Amino acid sequence: MFDLLPAPRPTEEPAPRLSRVLLSPWSRFSLLVVVLLGAASTMLLFEPQRLIAEGWPPQLTGGTAAMVFGLAYGTLTVAFVPRPLLNLAAGALFGAQTGLAAALAGTVLGAGVSFMLGRVLGQDALRTLLRGKVLTAADGVLSRHGFRSVLALRLFPGVPFAAANYCAATSRMGYPPFLLATGLGSIPNTAAYVIAGSQAASPTSPVFLAAMGFIVVSALGGAVVAWRKRHRLGQGAPND
Repeated sequence: MFDLLPAPRPTEEPAPRLSRVLLSPWSRFSLLVVVLLGAASTMLLFEPQRLIAEGWPPQLTGGTAAMVFGLAYGTLTVAFVPRPLLNLAAGALFGAQTGLAAALAGTVLGAGVSFMLGRVLGQDALRTLLRGKVLTAADGVLSRHGFRSVLALRLFPGVPFAAANYCAATSRMGYPPFLLATGLGSIPNTAAYVIAGSQAASPTSPVFLAAMGFIVVSALGGAVVAWRKRHRLGQGAPND
């Protein structure tokens, strides 16, 4: 009798195997980290705080300048540049009305880009990393009541802007409610900072003091809302 040799196992083609590795959750998450590190490095080189001290480049004026500022604003928020700094710069450079429009456009743009990056590149890996009772409850709240939850986060800022974007990206919340809640909820605080920036040359004026007072009150309100939300999430976020 002849010994029957086991049939050789079919070997997987290199191309499909490489494609599967590159598209794996952890590969996409690594790419997200690289993108964010690159954005942060660019921000450090750009030094956006110079806008307040040195002003906008003289070559750009009017609506073009506001549009470019909005694009830069959105890019910088992805790189974790604090929005209050950018809002103050918007007011100082363009005044209250144009500055508010540019800042809100940049806010929605930056939130949308961050949400997309987190959803496309990092959602699977982030959901694996962000385990635990509190984070599971947060996922449930954002998935069921995403619009009003994000609206509350923007109205009473207690969570950093970029962190809220990436946290929302790990949930099953849709793009339209996220962007709409971000745009509407960001108006009051953004307006306060932009107005303060536009009146920075007159720090004792009633308008400046009113804007700063609103900022302080909203910050205190945000701290209270954040504490209550954390307490509810710690208890499992009962259904409404």
